[in-house]
Amino acid sequence: MSWLRKYSSQDLLYIAIMSALGLAAKPIITPLIHLFSAPLMIPGGSLAGGLYMMWIALTIAIVNKPGAGFLVGITQAIVMLSLGYFGNHGAVSLISYTMPGLMAEIVSLFFRNKKTLPFHVLVVTVANLTGAVIVTIIVMRLATIPFIVSLIAAAISGIVGGIISYSMYNKLKKYRII
Repeated sequence: MSWLRKYSSQDLLYIAIMSALGLAAKPIITPLIHLFSAPLMIPGGSLAGGLYMMWIALTIAIVNKPGAGFLVGITQAIVMLSLGYFGNHGAVSLISYTMPGLMAEIVSLFFRNKKTLPFHVLVVTVANLTGAVIVTIIVMRLATIPFIVSLIAAAISGIVGGIISYSMYNKLKKYRII
Protein backbone atom coordinates (compact mmCIF):
# COMPACT_ATOMS: atom_id res chain seq x y z
CA MET A 1 0.00 0.00 0.00
CA SER A 2 3.00 2.31 0.07
CA TRP A 3 2.44 3.05 -3.62
CA LEU A 4 -0.77 4.87 -2.64
CA ARG A 5 1.33 7.46 -0.79
CA LYS A 6 2.13 9.23 -4.05
CA TYR A 7 -1.53 10.29 -4.18
CA SER A 8 -2.73 13.19 -2.09
CA SER A 9 -6.05 13.01 -0.25
CA GLN A 10 -7.46 15.26 -2.96
CA ASP A 11 -6.23 12.88 -5.68
CA LEU A 12 -7.88 9.93 -3.95
CA LEU A 13 -11.05 11.96 -3.57
CA TYR A 14 -11.11 12.67 -7.32
CA ILE A 15 -10.52 8.97 -8.02
CA ALA A 16 -13.38 7.98 -5.71
CA ILE A 17 -15.74 10.60 -7.15
CA MET A 18 -15.01 9.67 -10.76
CA SER A 19 -15.38 5.97 -9.94
CA ALA A 20 -18.75 6.65 -8.37
CA LEU A 21 -19.89 8.82 -11.27
CA GLY A 22 -18.92 6.11 -13.74
CA LEU A 23 -20.87 3.51 -11.77
CA ALA A 24 -23.85 5.82 -11.33
CA ALA A 25 -23.96 6.72 -15.03
CA LYS A 26 -24.02 3.13 -16.22
CA PRO A 27 -27.52 2.08 -15.05
CA ILE A 28 -28.98 5.35 -16.32
CA ILE A 29 -27.31 5.46 -19.72
CA THR A 30 -27.40 1.78 -20.67
CA PRO A 31 -31.22 1.31 -20.74
CA LEU A 32 -31.59 4.49 -22.79
CA ILE A 33 -29.00 3.29 -25.29
CA HIS A 34 -30.69 -0.14 -25.45
CA LEU A 35 -33.79 1.57 -26.84
CA PHE A 36 -31.76 2.38 -29.96
CA SER A 37 -29.24 -0.45 -30.02
CA ALA A 38 -31.59 -3.42 -29.53
CA PRO A 39 -33.61 -2.89 -32.73
CA LEU A 40 -30.33 -2.45 -34.64
CA MET A 41 -28.93 -5.57 -32.94
CA ILE A 42 -25.88 -3.71 -31.66
CA PRO A 43 -24.60 -4.60 -28.18
CA GLY A 44 -25.78 -1.76 -25.94
CA GLY A 45 -22.71 -1.80 -23.70
CA SER A 46 -20.41 -1.10 -26.64
CA LEU A 47 -22.54 1.83 -27.73
CA ALA A 48 -22.97 3.23 -24.21
CA GLY A 49 -19.46 2.50 -22.95
CA GLY A 50 -17.87 5.76 -24.01
CA LEU A 51 -20.27 7.62 -21.76
CA TYR A 52 -19.05 5.82 -18.68
CA MET A 53 -15.44 5.24 -19.72
CA MET A 54 -15.00 9.01 -20.04
CA TRP A 55 -14.63 9.21 -16.26
CA ILE A 56 -11.36 7.27 -16.52
CA ALA A 57 -9.87 9.81 -18.95
CA LEU A 58 -11.14 12.68 -16.83
CA THR A 59 -9.48 11.18 -13.75
CA ILE A 60 -6.17 10.67 -15.54
CA ALA A 61 -6.22 14.29 -16.76
CA ILE A 62 -7.18 15.74 -13.37
CA VAL A 63 -4.95 13.65 -11.09
CA ASN A 64 -2.10 13.47 -13.62
CA LYS A 65 -0.24 10.71 -11.77
CA PRO A 66 0.48 7.23 -13.08
CA GLY A 67 -2.06 4.66 -11.98
CA ALA A 68 -5.05 6.97 -11.47
CA GLY A 69 -7.06 5.44 -14.33
CA PHE A 70 -6.25 1.93 -13.16
CA LEU A 71 -7.40 2.88 -9.66
CA VAL A 72 -10.74 4.03 -11.09
CA GLY A 73 -11.17 0.67 -12.82
CA ILE A 74 -10.18 -1.42 -9.81
CA THR A 75 -12.33 0.72 -7.48
CA GLN A 76 -15.35 0.23 -9.72
CA ALA A 77 -14.71 -3.52 -9.95
CA ILE A 78 -14.39 -3.89 -6.17
CA VAL A 79 -17.53 -1.82 -5.53
CA MET A 80 -19.54 -3.84 -8.08
CA LEU A 81 -18.39 -7.16 -6.65
CA SER A 82 -18.80 -6.10 -3.01
CA LEU A 83 -22.34 -4.87 -3.65
CA GLY A 84 -23.17 -8.17 -5.28
CA TYR A 85 -24.19 -6.48 -8.52
CA PHE A 86 -22.69 -8.68 -11.19
CA GLY A 87 -25.08 -7.82 -14.01
CA ASN A 88 -24.78 -10.17 -16.94
CA HIS A 89 -21.05 -10.57 -16.59
CA GLY A 90 -20.60 -12.27 -13.23
CA ALA A 91 -17.04 -12.41 -11.92
CA VAL A 92 -15.79 -11.26 -15.35
CA SER A 93 -16.74 -7.79 -14.04
CA LEU A 94 -13.41 -7.75 -12.21
CA ILE A 95 -11.63 -7.94 -15.58
CA SER A 96 -14.12 -5.87 -17.59
CA TYR A 97 -13.81 -2.92 -15.19
CA THR A 98 -10.09 -3.17 -14.43
CA MET A 99 -8.63 -3.74 -17.91
CA PRO A 100 -10.10 -0.58 -19.51
CA GLY A 101 -8.48 1.46 -16.72
CA LEU A 102 -5.17 -0.31 -17.27
CA MET A 103 -5.29 0.20 -21.04
CA ALA A 104 -6.22 3.86 -20.56
CA GLU A 105 -3.14 4.19 -18.35
CA ILE A 106 -0.91 2.63 -20.98
CA VAL A 107 -2.25 4.96 -23.70
CA SER A 108 -1.86 7.98 -21.41
CA LEU A 109 1.87 7.27 -21.14
CA PHE A 110 2.22 8.37 -24.78
CA PHE A 111 0.85 11.83 -24.00
CA ARG A 112 2.84 14.52 -22.28
CA ASN A 113 -0.12 16.91 -22.26
CA LYS A 114 -3.25 15.27 -20.89
CA LYS A 115 -5.39 18.35 -21.43
CA THR A 116 -5.90 17.93 -25.17
CA LEU A 117 -8.83 16.65 -27.19
CA PRO A 118 -6.75 13.88 -28.86
CA PHE A 119 -5.74 12.60 -25.41
CA HIS A 120 -9.32 12.36 -24.17
CA VAL A 121 -10.66 10.85 -27.40
CA LEU A 122 -7.93 8.22 -27.67
CA VAL A 123 -7.98 7.23 -24.00
CA VAL A 124 -11.77 6.84 -23.87
CA THR A 125 -11.85 5.01 -27.21
CA VAL A 126 -9.14 2.53 -26.17
CA ALA A 127 -10.79 1.98 -22.77
CA ASN A 128 -14.16 1.35 -24.40
CA LEU A 129 -12.71 -0.93 -27.08
CA THR A 130 -10.94 -2.90 -24.34
CA GLY A 131 -14.18 -3.35 -22.41
CA ALA A 132 -16.06 -4.27 -25.59
CA VAL A 133 -13.49 -6.87 -26.60
CA ILE A 134 -13.56 -8.48 -23.15
CA VAL A 135 -17.35 -8.63 -22.97
CA THR A 136 -17.95 -9.70 -26.58
CA ILE A 137 -15.33 -12.46 -26.47
CA ILE A 138 -15.70 -13.82 -22.94
CA VAL A 139 -19.36 -13.16 -22.13
CA MET A 140 -21.29 -12.78 -25.38
CA ARG A 141 -19.11 -14.95 -27.63
CA LEU A 142 -20.21 -13.09 -30.73
CA ALA A 143 -19.48 -14.27 -34.26
CA THR A 144 -17.10 -12.26 -36.43
CA ILE A 145 -19.53 -9.81 -38.07
CA PRO A 146 -21.42 -8.88 -34.87
CA PHE A 147 -18.06 -8.62 -33.11
CA ILE A 148 -16.82 -6.12 -35.69
CA VAL A 149 -20.08 -4.15 -35.47
CA SER A 150 -19.68 -4.10 -31.69
CA LEU A 151 -16.14 -2.73 -32.02
CA ILE A 152 -17.24 -0.05 -34.46
CA ALA A 153 -20.01 1.00 -32.07
CA ALA A 154 -17.49 1.00 -29.21
CA ALA A 155 -15.09 3.20 -31.18
CA ILE A 156 -17.81 5.70 -32.10
CA SER A 157 -19.00 5.80 -28.50
CA GLY A 158 -15.42 6.24 -27.32
CA ILE A 159 -14.94 9.22 -29.60
CA VAL A 160 -18.15 10.83 -28.32
CA GLY A 161 -17.19 10.08 -24.72
CA GLY A 162 -13.72 11.56 -25.29
CA ILE A 163 -15.21 14.78 -26.67
CA ILE A 164 -17.53 15.03 -23.66
CA SER A 165 -14.66 14.26 -21.27
CA TYR A 166 -12.53 16.99 -22.85
CA SER A 167 -15.40 19.45 -22.64
CA MET A 168 -16.05 18.57 -18.99
CA TYR A 169 -12.36 18.96 -18.17
CA ASN A 170 -12.34 22.45 -19.67
CA LYS A 171 -15.52 23.45 -17.82
CA LEU A 172 -14.10 22.18 -14.52
CA LYS A 173 -10.94 24.22 -15.17
CA LYS A 174 -12.89 27.31 -16.21
CA TYR A 175 -14.95 27.31 -13.02
CA ARG A 176 -11.85 26.51 -10.91
CA ILE A 177 -13.25 23.27 -9.59
CA ILE A 178 -10.00 21.54 -10.44
